[in-house]
Amino acid sequence: MSKKLFNEFEPVSAKAWKQKIQLDLKGADYNETLIWNSPEGIDVKPFYSSEDIKNTTSLFNADHNWQICQTIHVENTKEANLKALDVLNKGAESLNFVIANEEINASELLKNIDLKNVPIFFELEFLSSTYALTLNNIAEEENAIFYLQIDIVGNLAERVNWLENLKEDHIVLEHIIANCKSLKSSVSINVSLYQNSGANITQQLAYALAHTNEYLNHFGDTIKNNLLFKVSVGSNYFFEIAKLKALRLLWNTLASEYYSNPLSCIIKVLPTKRNKTIYDYNTNLLRTTTESMSASLGGADFISNLRYDAIYHSDNEFGERIARNQLLVLKHESYFDAVNNATEGAYYIETLMTQLADKALTIFKDIEANGGFLKQLKEGIIQRKIKESASKEQELFDKEEIVLLGTNKYINKNDKMKNDIERYPFLKRNKRKTLIEPIIPHRLSEKIEKERLNNEK
Repeated sequence: MSKKLFNEFEPVSAKAWKQKIQLDLKGADYNETLIWNSPEGIDVKPFYSSEDIKNTTSLFNADHNWQICQTIHVENTKEANLKALDVLNKGAESLNFVIANEEINASELLKNIDLKNVPIFFELEFLSSTYALTLNNIAEEENAIFYLQIDIVGNLAERVNWLENLKEDHIVLEHIIANCKSLKSSVSINVSLYQNSGANITQQLAYALAHTNEYLNHFGDTIKNNLLFKVSVGSNYFFEIAKLKALRLLWNTLASEYYSNPLSCIIKVLPTKRNKTIYDYNTNLLRTTTESMSASLGGADFISNLRYDAIYHSDNEFGERIARNQLLVLKHESYFDAVNNATEGAYYIETLMTQLADKALTIFKDIEANGGFLKQLKEGIIQRKIKESASKEQELFDKEEIVLLGTNKYINKNDKMKNDIERYPFLKRNKRKTLIEPIIPHRLSEKIEKERLNNEK
């Protein structure tokens, strides 16, 4: 907006605004009444001005046009291929195939898909250089846009074992990186794990950075243009926008220590499962909508929505269609992709971005000074920090200071779910020997839901 419009008005300083607010409070304490402290230790003020963003830096894709991504779990190759063609016809713009084993024939899976124009992510639940090379050859022949998502460190953090062993996993990944040059990415960073396990935002950013640094230390510049971040966003709307912007800022800061030229990264976003519920499940639609909005405004490259019934229902066409339509409405009816960096100049968001990045950088430096991410993971330090954060959040939920409508507030006691449960919606604990303590995803509402299910008549 042109500054000429405001020439007739005298500028008002932040100090003057604060004095006016204090006058209107009529003796009430400004700090106690209007400032609240976030779980990340950020004092959120009642107003922000241009004075707050003098030293902020914003990094955004020059031509930001996020794509709607549909996730497909591949069990039967032919069925998955038909489903892929169907969802592309219904508005999906990219695909995320979750592949459980090497028996899935990649050529059959991709049959009749416009590989030149449809970006495809391959989330492999195994590690195979042979399978990766097959995908690379198809990408080379078809000029396809393929993203391979391999995260051996993330797998260790969540599943508490290497896929094979430390040495073998690194050798195979090194071979994939060296020989799969036609893939847009080989290595991904599963930041979603930290969000879904209860880490606060600065922890998520710091662990994402330290997690990434393990790969940079080992593989160096062979992966400099080969990284993809998989991120989950929660319902703290403005903080989540700032989180994604801070992630790009932090990545650029880290990359600049290794490489002379600024590097981009791909950010693939999906809503968190941590705040999703099985009771009053339609409220999940509201949560995933605002979370997808945060993803768009925060600068996601790809957004993959979560079905409103994903916690307790098996994959189904209706839930997937609703989830896809939410993104279609945001993009094609609300034009959330029409403005490049729509939040730029928003004093609150830009300030949050800088504060989150600064706090995350402090945590990251501490991790590196004490041996790095893998060392602290093996010693259980990362897990302990996440547990502490998750416990604080759970306590706030139990006190109803964090509200999930229909679950811990405004409860519909006539809501029955016992007969609708198709998949086990709670944390499973299997005792087994592991290398490290796992980082465990856990929903806030699980305890309440278990009690309600047990009390249903």
